[in-house]
Amino acid sequence: MSTPDRIVVTRTHLQHAAGAGLLAASAVDPLWRHLLAAAAEPAPLHGPRFSFTHILYYFGGLLAIGAATLFMTEGFQRLGYGGLLAISLLYGAGCVWASGRLAARALEVPAGIVATLAVCLVPLATWAAQNALGLWPDGGTTRYAAYHTRIDWRWLTLELATLAAAAVALWRLRYPFLMMPVAFTLWYLSMDLARLIVAPTDADAWAFYRDFSCFFGLLMVLFAFWVDARSRAPQGSGRDFAFWPYLLGMLTFWCALTLRRSDSELDKLLYALLNLGFIVLSALLQRRVFAVCGALGVAAYLGYLSSKLFRDSLLFPLALTAIGFAVIACGIWWQRNEDRLQATLRQRLPASLRGWLPQA
Repeated sequence: MSTPDRIVVTRTHLQHAAGAGLLAASAVDPLWRHLLAAAAEPAPLHGPRFSFTHILYYFGGLLAIGAATLFMTEGFQRLGYGGLLAISLLYGAGCVWASGRLAARALEVPAGIVATLAVCLVPLATWAAQNALGLWPDGGTTRYAAYHTRIDWRWLTLELATLAAAAVALWRLRYPFLMMPVAFTLWYLSMDLARLIVAPTDADAWAFYRDFSCFFGLLMVLFAFWVDARSRAPQGSGRDFAFWPYLLGMLTFWCALTLRRSDSELDKLLYALLNLGFIVLSALLQRRVFAVCGALGVAAYLGYLSSKLFRDSLLFPLALTAIGFAVIACGIWWQRNEDRLQATLRQRLPASLRGWLPQA
C-alpha cells in the first residue's frame, strides 16, 4: 500500500509525539506555528479545478473567447479592416491590463483566462492587418470566421503569429491556461500544412490527412510529456502546463488511429493491446485522457469480437451488455486498487524513467 502524501495533523498529535520522545517538547510550539503559517499559504495551481467558482471562471472566459473568435460575425467586418484591426488591438490591450489588475489581487485563474483572451485575439489582428496592407494571398476566403472551419494554407501566418504571442505570454505570465490556444493553434497548423502538401482532390488525400493527424497527435503527446516532466521537476513550476497538449494530442492521435481500417485480425488485436497500454500509461502519468481513450478502444475491439462471434444471434445485445458491465466492474476494481497499482508499476521501472513521472 502506497504512503499517502497528505494527512491531518493536530497540535495534540505533536504533544503526543513529544511525550513519546519523538520530538523535543520545546519544538512543539515553533513547529505548530510553522505548520499554521504553511497551511495559510495559497496552494499552487497544479491543474484545472472544478469547484463551482472555477466553473464560472472558465465558462465566462470561454464565452468571451468564443465571442472574439468562433462567433465573429460579418457585422464587425463592415467596419473595414483598419477598424477591425484597431478594435482587436484595443480589446487585446484591455485584456492585458485587466489580467495585470486581477493578478495584483491574487486572482490568478481569471487573470490567466483574460490573458488567454488577449492571445486569442492575435489571429484576428493579424488577419485584419494583412488585408489592410494588401498582403492577404489571392484566392483565400474573405471571412475571418472561416479560420475555425476551413482548412487553408493561407492561415499559416495567423497561426505562427498566435504561437509567437503565446510564447511571449507564457514566458512573462506563466499561466497554464495559455497552453489552450497553443494546443489548438498547433492542431490548426498541422491541418493547414497537410492541405498545403496534398490537395483535397487527390485520390489518397483522406488517407494522408488521417495519417498526418496521427503523426501530429503523437508528437503533441510527446511534447506534453516533456512539458509535464519539466513542470514536475524539483525546480519546476509545479503547474499543469501539459493538460491541453495531452488532451488535444491524445484525442487527435487516438481518433486518427481508430479511423484506420484493416481486414487483418492481427492489426485489430494490436490496436486492442495498444489501448490496454494507454490504460496502463494513464496510471503512470496520472492522466485520465489516456484511460478514457484506452477504455473506448478496448470496448470497440470487444464489440467487434462480439459482433463476429454472435453475428445474427439473439445473444449479441446480451454480449454488449456484458461488456458494458465488465468495463464498469473494471472501473470499480481500478478505483479500489489505483494507488497500489501505480506504486507497483513505478517500482518496476528503471530509476532513470521514474524521475520523469509524476510523484505518486
